[in-house]
Amino acid sequence: MKAETNLPSAMERIRQAASRDKQLRFTTLWHHVYDTDRLREAYFSLKRDAAPGVDGETWRHYGENLDEDLQDLSGRLKRGAYRVKPVRRAYIPKPDGRQRPLGVTALEDKIVQKATVEVLNAIYETDFLGFSYGFRPGRSPHDALDALYAGIITRKVSWVLDADIRGYFDAISHEWLEKFIEHRIADRRLLRHIKKWLNAGVLEDGKKTHSDEGVPQGGSVSPVLANVYLHYVFDLWIEQWRQRHAMGDVIVVRFCDDFVVGFQHHHDAVRFLEALKERFGRFNLELHEGKTRLIEFGRYAVNNRKRRGKGKPQTFDFLGFTHICSQTRKGKFTVLRHTIAKRMRAKLHELKSELRRRLHLPVPVVGQWLRVVLLGHFRYFGVPGNSRKLEAFKYYVSRLWFRMLRRRSQRHRLNWERMSRLIKRWLPQPRICHRYPDLSMYVNTRGKSPVR
Repeated sequence: MKAETNLPSAMERIRQAASRDKQLRFTTLWHHVYDTDRLREAYFSLKRDAAPGVDGETWRHYGENLDEDLQDLSGRLKRGAYRVKPVRRAYIPKPDGRQRPLGVTALEDKIVQKATVEVLNAIYETDFLGFSYGFRPGRSPHDALDALYAGIITRKVSWVLDADIRGYFDAISHEWLEKFIEHRIADRRLLRHIKKWLNAGVLEDGKKTHSDEGVPQGGSVSPVLANVYLHYVFDLWIEQWRQRHAMGDVIVVRFCDDFVVGFQHHHDAVRFLEALKERFGRFNLELHEGKTRLIEFGRYAVNNRKRRGKGKPQTFDFLGFTHICSQTRKGKFTVLRHTIAKRMRAKLHELKSELRRRLHLPVPVVGQWLRVVLLGHFRYFGVPGNSRKLEAFKYYVSRLWFRMLRRRSQRHRLNWERMSRLIKRWLPQPRICHRYPDLSMYVNTRGKSPVR
């Protein structure tokens, strides 16, 4: 118990040292990773039912002799006998119909990576800038959405750059990433294991491939490494750019490789976009031309387009929401956030397939499952101004369920009146789960979007 009590204090000491000296390079970190109590903590933080990696080891089986297994793992890490296994390639469908590649990591690699992430976070959370939100402790997509909303409302934003990096995780240069990490970390054992994870290779259809680019999505350490890369390539650079070159207000919100930049002046936006392309080119990154747009957006965009006889400002998508220029009932400018239509259609298509698979399960079993699905949807998309989209989602889910139940038998007696009772029994009412952002938190912040 004593060792467990010391875990937070050890990380706090690292955090304080990193905060005091931004040039400090840490030379002794690896012993924090192979600490048995930290490995145990990492094990219990993993998903219980995650797919096994190339070793076939599952969370539950590993836990049958947990103390002995963790002691053995700790010993191998300490004496340098630990061997990294290649990741198993898997694919998940994207809303646009394409496949997103994921790397399924072996269980022991997950444990060690999870312990490593805690050590890395203690250092880098003192370095990362306020407008970076993706995969950081205490920060969520809704924090990023609120910061973007508040920035557009409180700043003089007339233009928005909605940017997308082409194949970001597959394009990360190992050489540059290792150089960036060495700015803060000088522990050779920790650096060696990070390099091992980067070079472990991918196993697909029985063939193992290696590359000097890319960080497999799915590993615990991948989001931190991806954030470190963009911290040096993008965050620090744009912070300097807007201080030295921007003539007007510039706001930034980044969630991992998805970011939005707002500008007061069009010429700032154009110059920034050209500079960004050049900057990314130096570090093996490329903007996706088809998904990167500079649009007129904001309070001043509405009036400016009216004067020129043009229509409403265009919309842009960010973190599952379409952002729309609008007005409150009192005529004040606001930004509406609606569920992306393509995202909702993809989710309904996925539910349709799953309902077919569960066609002959008992109604209460399917009803309870649909209840969980809807509650999860409402928890994420339940933002002010999105009520109609929430109601539409429930309506379409209800209709899909109705059709599936009628297909269970050719002699069904299910009509809409009986179906309405099932809907009332099992499907929850749409509700707004998030409040409007407190704008007073953001008025005096220049890019340093706070965390609640």
